[in-house]
Amino acid sequence: MRPLPRLHAVTDAAVLALDDFAARAAAIAAAGPAVALHARNRAATGAELTAIARRLTALARPPEAAVFVNARPDIAAALDAQGLQLGGEDLAPRAVRQAFPRWRGWIGASVHSAAEAGAAEQEGADFLLAGPVYPTGSHPGRPALGLAFLEEVAKRGLPVVAIGGVTPERCAEIRDAGAWGAAAISALWLAADAAAAAMACLSAWTEPA
Repeated sequence: MRPLPRLHAVTDAAVLALDDFAARAAAIAAAGPAVALHARNRAATGAELTAIARRLTALARPPEAAVFVNARPDIAAALDAQGLQLGGEDLAPRAVRQAFPRWRGWIGASVHSAAEAGAAEQEGADFLLAGPVYPTGSHPGRPALGLAFLEEVAKRGLPVVAIGGVTPERCAEIRDAGAWGAAAISALWLAADAAAAAMACLSAWTEPA
C-alpha cells in the first residue's frame, strides 16, 4: 500500500459540473503522490461515479496522484483505487475488507466526535477524516469542532485528515494539532490557481516548520 496522501481534494456535484473541472483536477494532481483526488457525489448512480473515478484516474496518472472513491467499495475495488472514504451510513471498514479481500487500498472513516473516532478505530479504519474543524459552507448548519477536537482525535494514533473550512493559511495549525493531512473542497477546486493552492496546503507538511 502506498503512503497515505497528505492532501485530499474532495469533489461534490458543483465541482464536478465546473466547465474547467478537468484542468483543475490535473493542476491539483500535479503535486503528485502527496495528493488524493476524491470521486464523491452522493447523488450519482454507480455508473456515473465509476465514470467520475475513471476520469480522475486518467488525470492523475502522469504525476501519480492517488484516487479515492467515496462510499462505494465495489467501485473502489473494481477500479483498484488507492483509497476508499466511508461515511457513517456506509459499510464498516472491516466489512469492506471481508467483502473485497483482494483490494488493498486505504479505508478512511468520516468522524465528527471522539466517540465516532473510537468506533471507527474499532471497526478497522486505516485513517480518520475528522471535522468540520472550522466553519464551512458545505455544511452551514454544523458547528465547527475546533483544533482541540482535532488534537483529541489525533492522540488516538490513527492518521487524521482534517476537513471543514480548510485553507492554505490554516494548514500549519492543523499540522501542529497532530493531523496527518488536510482535505478541502472550495479551497482547492475554486482557487484562482488550483496548483498553487495545493502546493500551499502541502507546504505545511513538506517544508520545515
